[in-house]
Amino acid sequence: MSGLLALLDDVSAIAKVAAASVDDIGAAAMKAGSKTAGVIIDDAAVTPKYVQGFAPARELPIIWRIARGSLINKLVFLMPAALLMAAFAPWLVWPLLILGGSYLAFEGAEKIVHALTKHDETSGGPDGSHAVKDPMHLEEQKVKGAIKTDFILSAEIMVISLSAIEAPNFWMQAATLAVVAVLITAAVYGSVAVIVKMDDIGLWLSQVARTGFGRWLGRAIVKFMPWLLKALAIIGTAAMLWVGGSIIVHSLHEMGWHWPEEFIHDLAVAYGQGQPALEWGITAAVDFVIGFVWGLILIPVGVKVVAPVWSSLFGGKEKAAH
Repeated sequence: MSGLLALLDDVSAIAKVAAASVDDIGAAAMKAGSKTAGVIIDDAAVTPKYVQGFAPARELPIIWRIARGSLINKLVFLMPAALLMAAFAPWLVWPLLILGGSYLAFEGAEKIVHALTKHDETSGGPDGSHAVKDPMHLEEQKVKGAIKTDFILSAEIMVISLSAIEAPNFWMQAATLAVVAVLITAAVYGSVAVIVKMDDIGLWLSQVARTGFGRWLGRAIVKFMPWLLKALAIIGTAAMLWVGGSIIVHSLHEMGWHWPEEFIHDLAVAYGQGQPALEWGITAAVDFVIGFVWGLILIPVGVKVVAPVWSSLFGGKEKAAH
């Protein structure tokens, strides 16, 4: 009997340790996930464009396919790579973050330049999708393009999360990264699913609601959704530049080049007048400007060098020629 009681005590102790570990993993995942907020906003803002032009019945299946690809990106490819890097080459974290921050700055600046310059909306995009007549083929192209874009954003999310995790051992680190991957994927693509179906919900309400208020609400939702999508696009672009600049400045600080972060901090303190919200706003604004300027510098490199090389390696001869 005493042996059984001792065994139960041991089981109880193990259960308490396991429960504490789960709490630690959850707390670490929330902390790591919060660091990726800007990238998440951009991911959620970008994804709805991949279902534009398709029949409503295909919207959720397309989002599910992209979400599944995103989860595979994070758990199968990126998480093992991140853990191996943390174990054997932790010095790579900050250069990779600078590379990811530069990508975000380039994308954000390119979007602003694209919006401010004249261009032919009917011309084919980089993938030639406007010229595709077969809807199923177009869907395949869109899904593959979305998953490729997600891979880059997911890599940034995983590296940012890894840099924010203070786990005592490898398994805790792995569990936290897995939780971050699942939660962020669910949050991003769950939000996207709601966003892209809101106009259908509004239309349904406007037609079947039993009260005048319900029908009015449905019409209001339909009218509001285009504005929401535009606002998300603007917020996403601003988030890319802000996060990109912030990542670059902080990574340089961690690599020993301290003066950019110290200069921004001193500027925020000097003009923030002791108000934390104002100091944060000044810091974010400077990070945004840095991201935008750096992105402008990178646009010629991305367009003239990186894009042609990428297309020739992964896009086939036809896409490279295009």
